Amino acid sequence: MKALTLGELDEAIGKDAFVLDARDDASFKQGFIPGSIFIGLEKRFEDWAFSLIPVTKPICIVAAAGDEEYVIGKIAGLGYQQILGFLEGGFETYLSSGKQVDLVIDVEADELALDIPFDENLTVVDVRKSSEYAEGHVLDAVSMPLSDMADVAVIAQLGENQNIYVHSTSGYRSLIAVSLLKKEGFHNVREVAGGWEQIKLQPTIKTEKDAKLLN
Repeated sequence: MKALTLGELDEAIGKDAFVLDARDDASFKQGFIPGSIFIGLEKRFEDWAFSLIPVTKPICIVAAAGDEEYVIGKIAGLGYQQILGFLEGGFETYLSSGKQVDLVIDVEADELALDIPFDENLTVVDVRKSSEYAEGHVLDAVSMPLSDMADVAVIAQLGENQNIYVHSTSGYRSLIAVSLLKKEGFHNVREVAGGWEQIKLQPTIKTEKDAKLLN
């Protein structure tokens, strides 16, 4: 439960510490520390933290006021032993410092429908499980399950010139994926709000199933 100053956080980041942002999704989208990874508390926090953060990494926590002890307890319970502490004052401390802030651009499914025919560099990245992808997905979408994105070589398959639209089923996994992509230097990234649940309602977006994966 060590409270980190902004200087101590900067020093830890300089030594390759992993910054875990455990605030709610709306707060994260509006602004976050560049390079930090979103894993919200509202869903499978422990599962995704353990899947995506190497146990050997030192970790700094950014959390909502009052959640710091809870988040650190959850992470410590997974076996992480290099928890350096939490940013004192949370993201507001970082924001008030005037340092550069990153954010997530949301697009609605109907905006995606309008963009697809006119953007030859548009790439839809589907971060659901392979079985979910097989049951129905956007035509030519890249299947990149979130569980595989801990491997930077998987992310590196995407091109720097691509306009990347990321979606999951409803939005939780896709926001984690967007933060991972941004950490690896992909900044022309958008999250499709409402995910597949909204995309499949768009009559002009072509979709398909993958019979090979279903079998």
